[in-house]
Amino acid sequence: MPSADELRELGFSARDAATLWAHFDDAERRGKLGHGYSRIPWLRTLSDLDPASRPERVEAEPGFERWHGRGALGYLTLAAICDAQLAEPPERARVVVAERCFPTGMLGHYARRLAAGGLVAALTATSPARLGHPGGGPKLAGTNPLAIGIPSSDGTPVVADVSMGRVTYGDVLAGRAAEEELVPFGGEHAYKAFALAVGLQLVVDALVREPGYAAVLLVARPEADPVPALRKAAAGVRLPGDA
Repeated sequence: MPSADELRELGFSARDAATLWAHFDDAERRGKLGHGYSRIPWLRTLSDLDPASRPERVEAEPGFERWHGRGALGYLTLAAICDAQLAEPPERARVVVAERCFPTGMLGHYARRLAAGGLVAALTATSPARLGHPGGGPKLAGTNPLAIGIPSSDGTPVVADVSMGRVTYGDVLAGRAAEEELVPFGGEHAYKAFALAVGLQLVVDALVREPGYAAVLLVARPEADPVPALRKAAAGVRLPGDA
């Protein structure tokens, strides 16, 4: 059984190792094995891994923040961003741009944290270009997941977390899928997933000042509490993010 000790052996502090382990363990327990324990041996393969690096908030305005990974893993950059939003929530809403933020893992992990803290969240992140047009051609966009978290007065937020790929690259790393399966999801309607992947790619690329993989978060205070009524209408149907 893997443990956080393996992350300490890679040079991470006790706090950072605990943060990374919480992410991997959450993914494993939710069945997203490509983002789970298999990522620990993958980290060992990264030539530029710098466990001592720390992300930095480089701009802060009432409705906008810009962060830079400064060499830290994207997991730790997004964890720091979540901590900051929960500590100082926006008055109404805030856009957060995270530059040099990779890898980011299971985005639903962060959206769930923010929603559990009472905030509405929508988060996307870019990655190496792995998706091409369903009709053929070069790879143009990452799998570019989109995670949405909605808080609820019943204590159980709704969290939708969808990658635009038929499988994730994490599934390939975990040996659960072949790389040729990494195409836009949707079969004959895969052009819709491709369109979303390209759109999300360009939203992020348009907001960063420094080229590279990045993330964009929209976080806001809710004005209503729609989840309990939705759960009642669902009559027991499993909603996104439910255990």
